[in-house]
Amino acid sequence: QVQLVESGGGLVQAGDSLRLSCATSGRTFSNYAMGWFRQAPGKEREFVAAITWSGAVTKYADSVKGRFTISRDNAKNTVYLQMNSLKPEDTAVYYCASSPGGGLGRGYDYWGQGTQVTVSS
Repeated sequence: QVQLVESGGGLVQAGDSLRLSCATSGRTFSNYAMGWFRQAPGKEREFVAAITWSGAVTKYADSVKGRFTISRDNAKNTVYLQMNSLKPEDTAVYYCASSPGGGLGRGYDYWGQGTQVTVSS
């Protein structure tokens, strides 16, 4: 059974930083691309960032480019999202997801339960 467990969310002030983690189990982590998504109240879930199986290629939403960094540690079966210069509009539940393939663009077949990030102004 594949499981993804996010952690690291919390309440911070604008301009602060947070690092989210997503620990996975149940599949060979290093074979699969990973992604981060977020959903704000009353809005649809949106893409934030993605990373290929090796970490060599990353992709970001324009709204977070230059502020967020996705990375992974295949030895720890964990993907991270470093979030700097946080803004109130970054407030959302953040989800990690696992892709059925190693590259980008193949969608995601497993999701975590989410972690809340709240940024106050």
